[in-house]
Amino acid sequence: MAKVKTLADLRKMKDELRSKISLRENSDNPESMVQIKVSMATCGIASGAKEVMNHLINELDIENIPSVVTQTGCMGYCYAEPTIEVIKPGEQPLVFGDVTLKKASEIIEKYIKGGELVDGIIPDSYETIE
Repeated sequence: MAKVKTLADLRKMKDELRSKISLRENSDNPESMVQIKVSMATCGIASGAKEVMNHLINELDIENIPSVVTQTGCMGYCYAEPTIEVIKPGEQPLVFGDVTLKKASEIIEKYIKGGELVDGIIPDSYETIE
């Protein structure tokens, strides 16, 4: 964390944190914006979900994409952690697995901004073989 030397530094830090908080907790009308849920159970955190979440928040802020980024518990896809669920307005949710920082950027660029499907989707029809 940067050292605060002046009142201007403190105000700048406050503004940066406020924009990140609004991305995480903007709940006035979430169905009108992109919603991303990051699986943050123990397996997700161990696989890098915190870094992925921070990356998503920063990139969505830079791209000025109206969105809500939240954390959730286990989605049941431990083999594919870190996992995220992306819900675009008016569309069905998609779950992406093995999300690295690079994959998160690709999801933003290609899927969220461009509407193009990318590799890593966990099908909703997935069933465990018994």
